[in-house]
Amino acid sequence: MHLTRRHFLCDAQLGIGAIALSSLYARDGVAAPQAAVNPLAPRQPHFPAKAKQVIYLHMTGSPPNLDLWDFKPELVKRTGEDCPDSFLKGRTFAFTSGVPKLLGTPRKFEQYGAGGQWMSDAVPNLHEHADELCMVHSMYTEQFNHAPAELLLYTGSPRSGRPAMGAWVTYGLGSENENLPGYVVLISSGVQPNGGANSFGSGFLPSVFQGVQCRSKGDPVLYASDPPGMDRALRRKSLDALRDLNELQAAELGHPETATRIAQYELAYRMQVAVPEVMDITRE
Repeated sequence: MHLTRRHFLCDAQLGIGAIALSSLYARDGVAAPQAAVNPLAPRQPHFPAKAKQVIYLHMTGSPPNLDLWDFKPELVKRTGEDCPDSFLKGRTFAFTSGVPKLLGTPRKFEQYGAGGQWMSDAVPNLHEHADELCMVHSMYTEQFNHAPAELLLYTGSPRSGRPAMGAWVTYGLGSENENLPGYVVLISSGVQPNGGANSFGSGFLPSVFQGVQCRSKGDPVLYASDPPGMDRALRRKSLDALRDLNELQAAELGHPETATRIAQYELAYRMQVAVPEVMDITRE
């Protein structure tokens, strides 16, 4: 009997649905592989999720908080005075000699919104949105050099070796992306943060959870393009061979970094095969 595609799709609804359902179960459901097999498999949070994406902007070289929304009237009052001995006695500071002078902000501050949020005249367009912003003034540190201060902000420690916040989120929640990383890093003008790659690294977590940096020059994502002299088919065979070797090692040793390598190889391949436009998007 001759069947058109229309008749086939009409009569095979359950069959196609079952195929789709089995695919979803294999990825997300009870039949899904464990994190040891797929470390980026999506996982449920402890509490109902409210945010779908998080974009974290770190403005190196931006105006200090003291000039924007951290009003210190006592510091303004004491501008030009010597720094008190209680801040200097018994301490050695890099790039500082003698007794420095105190300097308060030259900006004008006022309170805005129903909550009375202090904001300066440096951000006039934000005044009307004061009640939609949340300012955290309780966090402080004695780290005043750029690199350790940035590491503290990103990882919770001024020393290298701790996972960055994006790595922790990806480790805890996984990713629903099939062909894109769950944690992407965009660096302005090609200049690394003062804390270097540790600012978006995975620390002691498996390296699959580190941020994938997108570049504006050359290959947007390293190792996603085919090596010189290797076409798609040959690369697929090479990756299959590497996967088989890594799976043998994973079965023998059970080390999580082995699963990481498998996941990274597959992600790099899928990024170029299934979503080739990502290579152009990241250049824009």
